[in-house]
Amino acid sequence: MAPKKPVSTATAVFDSLTSPLYTHSTAPNRRFPDLITTRLLKAVLANEVAPYSMAELSALALHCTRQEDAARKVERRMRKSDAAMLLESRIGEEFTAIVTGSTPEGSWVRLLSPPVEGKLVGSIVRPAIGVQVRVTLVSTNVERGFIDFSLVI
Repeated sequence: MAPKKPVSTATAVFDSLTSPLYTHSTAPNRRFPDLITTRLLKAVLANEVAPYSMAELSALALHCTRQEDAARKVERRMRKSDAAMLLESRIGEEFTAIVTGSTPEGSWVRLLSPPVEGKLVGSIVRPAIGVQVRVTLVSTNVERGFIDFSLVI
């Protein structure tokens, strides 16, 4: 009998991806939605009753969505605080920026380098969105994630 040809790990992995029975889920200990999916799959494979009713699944889905939204909000806040900390020692420097937003409360700009966003303050002039401008960094607040710029005139 001829010896079997060894199968590389890469080949085995990619072959399993083509299987009609393949499914993917991340580690359940990291994400509650994946734990729910795993429980549902285990019940189906064991021909058991689903561990959740449709009402419970709807409530769990809403809970998971809210938690994900809250996590995104925290991540956004941390990025803003990180950016404020990065620029804290550069107050008074000039930068090239693009106007990215305008509301009754003010205008916002994004620096080209480093790619950081902040508010335009102390200016009556409201440049149009998309316009490239020169700005001076006037203040940062790491705790609140605020970065303020003024237009260079």
